[in-house]
Amino acid sequence: MVSVSGIRGIIGESLTPEVITKYAAAFGTWCNGGTVVVGRDSRVSGEMVKTLVTGTLLAAGCKIVDIGIVPTPTVEITVNDMNAHGGIAITASHNPIQWNALKLIGPRGRFLTQSQMNEVLEIADRKSTLLATWDRIGKINYYDHAIQNHIDHILELEYIDVEALRKRNFKVVVDCVNGAGGVIVPRLLKELGCNVVVINEEPHGVFPRNPEPSVDNLKALEETVRQHQAHIGFAVDPDVDRLALVNEKGQAIGEELTLMIATDLVLSRKKGPVVVNASTTMGIDQIASMYGVQTHHTRIGEINVSIKMEEIDSVIGGEGNGGVILPEIHLGRDACTGIALALQYVLQKNKPFSECVAELPYFIMKKDKIELHDIDADAVMTKILKDQKKGRVDTVDGVKIIFEDGWIHFRKSNTEPIMRIIAEARTQERLDNMIQSFTSYFH
Repeated sequence: MVSVSGIRGIIGESLTPEVITKYAAAFGTWCNGGTVVVGRDSRVSGEMVKTLVTGTLLAAGCKIVDIGIVPTPTVEITVNDMNAHGGIAITASHNPIQWNALKLIGPRGRFLTQSQMNEVLEIADRKSTLLATWDRIGKINYYDHAIQNHIDHILELEYIDVEALRKRNFKVVVDCVNGAGGVIVPRLLKELGCNVVVINEEPHGVFPRNPEPSVDNLKALEETVRQHQAHIGFAVDPDVDRLALVNEKGQAIGEELTLMIATDLVLSRKKGPVVVNASTTMGIDQIASMYGVQTHHTRIGEINVSIKMEEIDSVIGGEGNGGVILPEIHLGRDACTGIALALQYVLQKNKPFSECVAELPYFIMKKDKIELHDIDADAVMTKILKDQKKGRVDTVDGVKIIFEDGWIHFRKSNTEPIMRIIAEARTQERLDNMIQSFTSYFH
């Protein structure tokens, strides 16, 4: 599966050595034999994939900086800090254990834009890759300070009162899902003065649960927070770009609230525009409105949010899946930054986390999909648009109908014969009625 976010597939099936080397060679050629930072999450297949990637990049004459098992945002930060030509994060993010992927990163530490990815794909498809002669083969340097550098960037943020947090000594629980989070999150929390309880810490890559940090997958974290009477719980995905939160009562609050909390904190200290994707909770719009600033919506995809953030000098942005983007760190999602902002939020509010959350705008969201089979998705969306009389229409990515008390978003999948439907409203009754009113279009 090839998309703007990289090359993804199941090991031994769609992601084979031939596929891995094909695209690694194309990326090495695109980087013109320059410096490439390589890091990976903890997946069992990670070492095999990294060996293929680094060998191929060496053959293209690239100078490799191997930073080991690290979060994806750590790769991005290192690319930027080192002024490298690019980077490859070997991770399938929240996908199950049998998956892996090459996330391709450009020269400023961001995922490739669509045009940049098209250039790489053209090189791969035309087999116009460059191979170095024996005397120009690349070299590998091993760099073991990437994790600490990432932490240091967070500790230097103007929003974070490190000394006050250390004095507060929050008790926290973190679920690292045996991914790359185990090498950074406990260290960060200890640097922030927390009393830390860790579950699933060792980065061996055999995930103990579905690795996506959604509410249904956080039962062990909820129980551990209650057991240890912690102030807050954190869960990350295997490459640590998504963050979910659990309150002191041991209740997972949903990934949408991660970005709401970060946005509320940042805007309380610095006013400026906010950028999110089209499927992010309208709670962000309400928080931004409280501070007198505008929220901008983009197509789904981290790079689309990042591009818009840079264009308008946004102070914070992200995606509703727990992805916080703070430009002072880098223009990419980072769970570790989200953790520091969440702790500062509770410190600043000086009340239990559940009470902090209760003050935020409340919405209920539902995500679903419809198998299309013989249904013409484009025709359905055209008819939805034609029939709309009450709602405001947004076509930045699919079709989104926005009402005063909620919205519904239809988006055709680029990789599967399905229509993704996301809806949000203030009450369950309104949510159910809104979804029901559109189901007839698919029958």
